[in-house]
Amino acid sequence: MNAKIYVENLAADTTETELTDLFSTYGNVAIANIAVEGPDRKSRRFGFVTMVTPEGARAAIEALNGKTLGTATLAVREWGPSQAVCSPNGRGPRRTASKLY
Repeated sequence: MNAKIYVENLAADTTETELTDLFSTYGNVAIANIAVEGPDRKSRRFGFVTMVTPEGARAAIEALNGKTLGTATLAVREWGPSQAVCSPNGRGPRRTASKLY
């Protein structure tokens, strides 16, 4: 069963390949995505990593939360089904009662 992880405070130049490589140390990565905006696809500096197993996700969260990647210190946590992908103001994820904006 896959487990989704929210990764915040990415450096602007972080790539999805770098994210995959970083997280694959702790288990198999199904997919890694970095949120982008606009026609130039500028990084919004957060993303999601889906790990193949919950155990891999827990290991990655414990090891990587607070770790420096490039010029940024990562904030890493589990992403639950009751959390929205985007806040109403467009400034990143927030918790909601299961409503996507």
